[in-house]
Amino acid sequence: MRSSFRLGRVGGVVVGLNISVLVIVVILVAGLSFGQFPLAFPGYPVVAYVLVGVGTAVLFLASLLAHELAHALVAQRNGIEVPRITLWLLGGLAELKSEPRTPGADLRIAVVGPVTSFVCAVVFAVLALVSGAVPLVAGMFGYLAAVNVLLAVFNLVPAAPLDGGRVLRAALWSRWGDRVRAAVAAARAGRVFGYVLIALGFLQVVSGLGFQGLWLVLIGLFLVNAASAEEQQAQLGATLHGVTVGEVMSARPVTASPDETVAGLIDRLVLSRRLSTYPLVAADGSFLGLVTLNRLRQVRPEARETTRLADIACPPDQVPKAVPDEPLLGLLPRMNGGADGRAVVLSPSGQLVGLLTPSDISRAIQTAGLHHHDPYPHPRGADLAVPPQRRPEPEPKHGEREHRRTEV
Repeated sequence: MRSSFRLGRVGGVVVGLNISVLVIVVILVAGLSFGQFPLAFPGYPVVAYVLVGVGTAVLFLASLLAHELAHALVAQRNGIEVPRITLWLLGGLAELKSEPRTPGADLRIAVVGPVTSFVCAVVFAVLALVSGAVPLVAGMFGYLAAVNVLLAVFNLVPAAPLDGGRVLRAALWSRWGDRVRAAVAAARAGRVFGYVLIALGFLQVVSGLGFQGLWLVLIGLFLVNAASAEEQQAQLGATLHGVTVGEVMSARPVTASPDETVAGLIDRLVLSRRLSTYPLVAADGSFLGLVTLNRLRQVRPEARETTRLADIACPPDQVPKAVPDEPLLGLLPRMNGGADGRAVVLSPSGQLVGLLTPSDISRAIQTAGLHHHDPYPHPRGADLAVPPQRRPEPEPKHGEREHRRTEV
């Protein structure tokens, strides 16, 4: 979920709004300004209802932001980087760069969101009492108090990806000592809950309640899809558990100079080598950018003789970077962004030593089950705080190095 509008930074976390937020704002303002508030508090001018409706929508979004900021700040205190928070149609999303390392951290990060919503409900309830002399304003704060209680209770349902699902995962992780098994169980609970909401929504639709039923169906579909994705992510984590970037990367990749032209690279390498990614390096081996076949194809044929690779390359600061000893699972979330899903592997001195592509990840997944040793010498998840041990990189045989770099 990407941000459409950037609002700024809070605690080092970028806060943004997705365009879908406009949908919930319009629904809230229209429903409250021309429906609920005029019926409950008659006698005010239309402009008053509209202003209170807009204020309610803004304060509701602020409540969602407080909920997600609580997650983000506690995650940061537990050593997890949180680059951004995005508010969207069905709530908020705090993007965590990695997973909690202990059940206790998992529990703290999960439970602080609903607790924050309960605190917001108490604050709005107090404001409703204080502003009792103006019934319309008191009604606005009372509505926000009720919505935050509902938000907190709903998020405590023990089903991933809701906060209650994270609480369930932490509890099962602590009990079983197996984070993967706990994550799969919480995700399956989330999928079941999503199907229940879909069924209830359809029942409301056929009963003539229409809009409310469709809203439940939408939330249920989101929960089913998100829970399924979490289960797949957990199983992927089990598959790639303990694997380092250095074990999977294509070592000593074929490189190009930033001053070479597009036509020169096509004639020299592209037409004769089955490669799709070309890192650009300086004379000392430092990384300067990344060129892919997609970027080469975007150059018009008549401009290929004069266009330098540096002019079309993905800038170095937009390419995910890793070191050979880094766990592969920690790099995967960063590869989902730019650079066409690629990442470069650098030495401590900043020189390019490897390249990681989707083909390398696919091969790692396909060959993971071929190992004869037990990949989990101790309970899964318990070693997330233990620095990974680097396995020696075998010297490639003749012809093998090029095969490993071949793209699918």
